[in-house]
Amino acid sequence: MSGLSFDPDAIRALAKILRETDLTEIELVENESRIRVARSMPAQQVVQAVSAPAPVAPAAVPAAAAPAAPAASDEVTAATPGAVTSPMVGVAYLSPEPGAAPFITIGGRVAQGQTVLLIEAMKTFNQIKAPKAGTVTRILVDSGMPVEFGEPLLVIE
Repeated sequence: MSGLSFDPDAIRALAKILRETDLTEIELVENESRIRVARSMPAQQVVQAVSAPAPVAPAAVPAAAAPAAPAASDEVTAATPGAVTSPMVGVAYLSPEPGAAPFITIGGRVAQGQTVLLIEAMKTFNQIKAPKAGTVTRILVDSGMPVEFGEPLLVIE
């Protein structure tokens, strides 16, 4: 590791890119050197930012009342009964590999401890298991979607 040297200006530049693009993570790899800059945003702040404009838009534009279904999924929080939240920052995957059947479907039954999705973090696929048996009523993420710590992923009732 004695050969590693990082330019503080390069790290500051990567951090600036994170802020400007609303990304949560950037990783650069060159030969044996790796620079990873990551930030996390509390899930509640993201939900509040999405929820706050919603009441204003329908009042200003009557046609905006049509997408009521997506707004309902935004209302799911970590406190929602049956909500399964992300234990880490990463990328969610709904199936074990591309082209394979998904682990879960809306209306499908799951057993306690059954794998419901994967979260890739630092090139490791982590199984997210159902905390209880029940029926999947909502899936709040798409495959390949970045997720934050504490973010609701699905609802089991």
